[in-house]
Amino acid sequence: MTTTTPTKQTLLKGNIALAEASVRAGCEAYFGYPITPQTELLEHMASRMVELDRAFLQAESEVAAINMVYGAAAAGVRVMTSSSSPGISLMQEGFSYIAGSQVPVVIIDVMRGGPGLGNIQPSQSDYNQVTKTAGHGDFNPIVLAPATVQEAIDLTVLAFDLADKYRTLVFVLVDGAIGQMMEPAVLPPMRPLPEKRPSWALTGAEGRDKNVVTSLYLGADGLEALNDKLQTKLLQIQMSEVRYEEKEMADAEIGIVAFGTAARVAQTAVSHLRQKGVPVGLFRPITLWPFPEKELTKRLDQLKACLVVEMNAGQMVHDVRRLASRDLPVRFLGRTGGNIPMPDAIETAVQELNN
Repeated sequence: MTTTTPTKQTLLKGNIALAEASVRAGCEAYFGYPITPQTELLEHMASRMVELDRAFLQAESEVAAINMVYGAAAAGVRVMTSSSSPGISLMQEGFSYIAGSQVPVVIIDVMRGGPGLGNIQPSQSDYNQVTKTAGHGDFNPIVLAPATVQEAIDLTVLAFDLADKYRTLVFVLVDGAIGQMMEPAVLPPMRPLPEKRPSWALTGAEGRDKNVVTSLYLGADGLEALNDKLQTKLLQIQMSEVRYEEKEMADAEIGIVAFGTAARVAQTAVSHLRQKGVPVGLFRPITLWPFPEKELTKRLDQLKACLVVEMNAGQMVHDVRRLASRDLPVRFLGRTGGNIPMPDAIETAVQELNN
């Protein structure tokens, strides 16, 4: 998926591309805390935001950072933060406040190995954290999962637009490999900053009724009414914002489902296997929430077997198995600890399913 019209390519590291795309998308304020493997993102924002006379602050912790983000968002400012897996865990209470208050925020999560402090190697272990448990309560953030540096740029710009459109949280979810790799990519032009704040924002009450931005509803009926409104919005997002990519799926008998770096490796395996006459294809979810359920179900119905490849112990695989018919074999191939599955391992697994 590439929405940028090619003009001039620049060799960019993933973290720098994510940061610069945020700047060019009109990010007016950034609050964050350093954590590997996304620290270059914060460092780039530190220089660029100050250079452009925009707000940058390195907070004393991830908890402080997300609450600063919440405050800026409530004031109608286009705001973002970034972190990596343990830092995202610390921000979860703030995510829930933001969801309940219906303010737009962009979060970039550059995943590392876990659980606990883990290590600084690339992983996809945050899938459940951001798609299922991004905070307490009944809500889901939009989750975008790029597989290239160019797509990381394009989806970061899209993230700001979707956050504003739906007044919600939008995650750009990449693993440490994408954050650290360098690829040629095209940056978008600089967008102008908004001339005025949205009508719901906290900008002072002179000349209008006061606005209230809160997630605190002491009465059960009031909180239920908020939840009903949130669920209606989430249903609209599910109907309108599903994104995915397919490779060689039209005549495939074996399907591989993977996202991010795992999908890049799987695509190499698909190319090798196709040269050997193996009828295999790749289905890559780009929105992890909303998950492309209808589209994937159609493909699963035509397959004789499916392989889910992830850089974790098995998280997205549960969503795939939920959609598959009872008699469809769904095998999982994963690596943990920051290891990346290799094409030969994927090819072997597909050959076994094809026999």
